[in-house]
Amino acid sequence: MILCSVSAIAQEMEPRSYAVVPVGLHVLALSFTYSSGNVITEGSSPVQDLNMKNKVFNLAYVQTFKLFNKLARVSAMAPFGFLDGTAKFHGMDTSGSRTGFYDGRIKFGINLLGSPALSPKDFQRFQEHTVLGASLVISVPMGQYMPSKLINLGSNRWGFKPEIGFSHRQGRLFYEFYSGVWMFTENSRFLNSHTLSENALIAFQAHVDYTFKHGKYIALNGGFATGGRTYIDDVEQSDIDRNWRLGITFSMPIINNHHSIKFMINTGVATLSGQNFTALTFIYQFGWF
Repeated sequence: MILCSVSAIAQEMEPRSYAVVPVGLHVLALSFTYSSGNVITEGSSPVQDLNMKNKVFNLAYVQTFKLFNKLARVSAMAPFGFLDGTAKFHGMDTSGSRTGFYDGRIKFGINLLGSPALSPKDFQRFQEHTVLGASLVISVPMGQYMPSKLINLGSNRWGFKPEIGFSHRQGRLFYEFYSGVWMFTENSRFLNSHTLSENALIAFQAHVDYTFKHGKYIALNGGFATGGRTYIDDVEQSDIDRNWRLGITFSMPIINNHHSIKFMINTGVATLSGQNFTALTFIYQFGWF
């Protein structure tokens, strides 16, 4: 319940993460996400009825390159947000807000099969079929963190998610499946002097994408996360996550192939504990070689 930002990143759903694109591509993206929802806690928790509204601006950069004659990519992002919430703490109404940076993210990925490193010219003649890729996401503890507070934008610890991704094209349809595991270091400054640790959190994604002419596509997204039980000073907490989510993504180029916009909406459909939220995201992307 405490680690709202970590719970949210474990449930991200992003189609086309392993799509075949040319090498030498640079992409700068600016996004805005509005999300609202509640945090489901177990009955003995001192915090109940925790409801939150979150507005996040995110600046991201992606670059593709050749590695061992395979398509590889690296990305980095820095989110800045405004969080407001209300809750009952030991039965008393309370509220609060946070403004600042969330934890940053660095991602490295490589397509192992079905995706050679192609120049923009060769890419025009390439037909994508089956792709197998792998990636590593690193959560960087740069977010705002106040040791005396229960709710923070940052988590004051590192996170690592190795992931395997599979996609298959059949005509205009793409079928995708990703499986990854979030692993975290300890937060030794939890509530000033305590140590917070967390078990691995397993995350799955599945996507079905339909591609239209001129680069437009729409995707139906599904996600499932489970695990992540926490321990405070080695005392087990009753907060294991088990969450199902559904979403839709629509992307289209604008002006020319260098500019594109993307709309995403996703919501929780079943939440045992953790964040149960609905999020709407708008993304503008500019790409160049």
